[in-house]
Amino acid sequence: QVQLVESGGGLVQAGGSLRLSCAVSGSIFTFNAIAWFRQVVGNERELVAAITQDSSTHYLDSVKGRFTISRDNAKNTVYLQMNSLKPEDTAVYYCAADLRGVRYWGKGTLVTVSS
Repeated sequence: QVQLVESGGGLVQAGGSLRLSCAVSGSIFTFNAIAWFRQVVGNERELVAAITQDSSTHYLDSVKGRFTISRDNAKNTVYLQMNSLKPEDTAVYYCAADLRGVRYWGKGTLVTVSS
């Protein structure tokens, strides 16, 4: 069974940084892509960043230049380094992994950016 466990969320002031971690059960090479989404209550979940098997990356326009997605294959962990955080980055951040047409989700970690 695929399990994704996020960590690293918290409260930070605007301009600060956080690093989110997504620990994946099994080898991350197994997955077609692993991504970070975020959701604010009342809004749809949006894709923030993704990394594929060949380490290609994709970012939401509003986070380009501020967020970086990376992977540690030995630790089966994917990271989201978030710098220059803004209040509008406040959301629950979810890790997701795609495997053979199925998307698996973690339970999320809350990021709150104060102004």
